[in-house]
Amino acid sequence: MAEAERIIGTPDIPEADGAEPEQSASGSAEPADQDEQRPKGKRKLLALFAVAVLAYAMDLISKMIVVAKLEHHEPIEVIGDLLQFNAIRNAGAAFGMGEAFTVIFTFIAAAVIVVIARLARKLYSLPWAIALGMLLGGALGNLTDRIFRAPGVFEGAVVDFIAPKGFAVFNLADSAIVCGGFLIVILSFRGLDPDGTVHKD
Repeated sequence: MAEAERIIGTPDIPEADGAEPEQSASGSAEPADQDEQRPKGKRKLLALFAVAVLAYAMDLISKMIVVAKLEHHEPIEVIGDLLQFNAIRNAGAAFGMGEAFTVIFTFIAAAVIVVIARLARKLYSLPWAIALGMLLGGALGNLTDRIFRAPGVFEGAVVDFIAPKGFAVFNLADSAIVCGGFLIVILSFRGLDPDGTVHKD
């Protein structure tokens, strides 16, 4: 019972004081604050999907504009030669790495989405919801390219267009993935778990 309470983020219920858990409609014992935790979990889940939809929509719309207006044209200078918009097709991973493993990266992206979906079931932390939402939206954005763009299904090249000087060209999906991963590292160092519990080493 203590392990289950730790996972869902509910505090231990003292039994020494004679307090008894509330009875559910089915007659089974249930923690008094479990009903409060469920709505909170649903709100965090909604936050995750809201962030994911926003990240995915921004990435998809930006790529549509780039393909229609920028591809096969000269790069657009945003901040001189320090930052340009330059449309390229990337068959590799984020930032142009690993072009020989396009299919592998496609299945990795799909696996990330499945892991996030499973982890979302015990999500009670808003920062984790935001981080996972960015990861999910970014992964879906690039996965959409790999499935629907040329040269073929699961082998499609991702549209990249943000080109800082001296750095690899990337897109908004890559940015969302990196920001989400960076936030997860910070949360992990601070000891905050996805279920809302805080632990200190």
